[in-house]
Amino acid sequence: MRPPARPRVLVDADTLLAACASPSEHGASLMVLRMAEITLIEALAPTQVIEEVRRNLEAKLPEAWPAFSTIVSRCLHVLPDPSGEAVSGYRGLAHAEDLPILVAAVEAGCQWLVTFNVRHYQPGHPDVAVVRPGEFVVKVRDLLSRLSL
Repeated sequence: MRPPARPRVLVDADTLLAACASPSEHGASLMVLRMAEITLIEALAPTQVIEEVRRNLEAKLPEAWPAFSTIVSRCLHVLPDPSGEAVSGYRGLAHAEDLPILVAAVEAGCQWLVTFNVRHYQPGHPDVAVVRPGEFVVKVRDLLSRLSL
């Protein structure tokens, strides 16, 4: 019998940046990525997200570079960016600059897109729930509390 598939979660740049710069091991953004590290979920990010975080860290937080490298290698599956043609098919579902991220989530079969910029992904796509990191952690905690043996 095959084990059940892990929930797929796309991580936006702001969440990844917050995880890298977190002063605490208990921040919600970092907790989302730790869930991926221990294989509770599968965390994904398109190349566009990785490059945006890389640029921001180089310019503003070079001291967070080691955390970024560790998180990307241990916690994330990096996806290719969706094609321009694919993105155009979803026009109007998110802010133009964030639309490729939403399309990457849809194309990768992600049930969740974790971001602080929830409003940027409106009206969104019916197959992808867009939530803030803290909200996602609370949902997972709630689901785990309902498990029975």
